[in-house]
This record gives sequence, C-alpha cells and structure tokens, in this order.
Amino acid sequence: MESLLEWMRRYISPVFLALLVASFILWYIAKLSYTYSTRQHVKVEVDGVPFEVTCVVQGIGTNLFGYRVYMNKTLRIPLASLQYKVSPEEGHEDKIILDSKSLQSAIAVRLSDIKVLSIDGVPEIDNPAKK
Repeated sequence: MESLLEWMRRYISPVFLALLVASFILWYIAKLSYTYSTRQHVKVEVDGVPFEVTCVVQGIGTNLFGYRVYMNKTLRIPLASLQYKVSPEEGHEDKIILDSKSLQSAIAVRLSDIKVLSIDGVPEIDNPAKK
C-alpha cells in the first residue's frame, strides 16, 4: 500500500487530482440539471392506514435526487379527498379500493416540484371508518 502511495506522489500531481475531482463534481451537477423519469416509492397514509405505492415520476435530476435521498416522510391524505369504493369480494367487506387517478392527483399536489406520471398497483386498504 505504501508503495502505491509513493508511486502516486511521484507521478501524479496533487493539483491534477484536485482538478480531476472538481471536474467530476461539476460534470455531475451539470447532468443533474437534465429532466429524467424514474420510479419512486412513496409512503402514503390515508386516515391512519399506511401503505406504499410505486410512482413513475418525472422531474429535474436535482429534485429527483433530493426526493430519493431525503424524503422519508409519509404523505398524509384524507380519505374524503379520494374517490373509492367498497370491495365487492367476499371476505374483503372491510376493505376499500382507492381510485388510482384520484390517488395520483393527491400525491401530485403534495410532490409539487416533480410530476407524477402514473401509479403502479394501488392496494386494497382497510376501511378507516370501521376502525
């Protein structure tokens, strides 16, 4: 290991390494200014019933990176703001089926700086009114 460090000190200038790191950082920042589409897992709580949905979102790379790294909070959405119906299946009488478009628009309002393109697989949830 020491021989590698000695070789690097002898043949590679510290100024070159500093400029190489600075150029990588600037390139990364420049790439994050483009618009990207990706899948984002979003934690949602509807009147005390937590679940997670996968959304396809579009936005500027810095905003998407910020949501991916820093967003650990749960989006609280009141059931009154969503369209839903009671599950007709036997054994699922206490479950409700949320309308995916109304859930998508409710999530989009709360994630204002990125665009929610679609939602994958909205699960049946327990009816909060029956708790």
